[in-house]
Amino acid sequence: MEQPKGFEKVGDNHVWKLHKTLYGTMQGVHDWAENLDKIFEGHGYYRSRADPQIHSRVYGDEFTLTSTWTDDVLGASSTIEGKNLAKSQLGASYEIKDLGEAKLILGMCIHRDHITGDIFLFQRSYCEHMLRCFSMENCSPKSTPLSPGLLLMTEDCPNTLEEVDEMKDIPY
Repeated sequence: MEQPKGFEKVGDNHVWKLHKTLYGTMQGVHDWAENLDKIFEGHGYYRSRADPQIHSRVYGDEFTLTSTWTDDVLGASSTIEGKNLAKSQLGASYEIKDLGEAKLILGMCIHRDHITGDIFLFQRSYCEHMLRCFSMENCSPKSTPLSPGLLLMTEDCPNTLEEVDEMKDIPY
């Protein structure tokens, strides 16, 4: 962080106190999550002990669930009224943008069968992306890359200079 123009004369060894957290900083992420927790709690949600980014609530027979990734919130409710209530409550606290029915989240494609009520998650595009990242898009598919039951040990790691050199461009 640099000192604002006009304050350089004061000296370079000053500490600056922020009155508002900065987006993209660790403190900003912490403060955002803490603030969002308070908002959800105020609307009757419970935070999951298994995953702090999951919040849920139950009103009678209605169940509403949200999942947060940084500043993106994906939600689902067992009723249309529950969905609308969740969006209006969140919208009263923050400026929100409704992107409609979710089609893609964190590399997973989402497909809903509105007739049966089934939801399908596909990770094909994410897997293909990862294959490209590791230059393995032309690899031969296998049902499993290793024999079932194979135990890997630290002794299996490269030990000699030749083995280390052979593995230097392999990122796993």
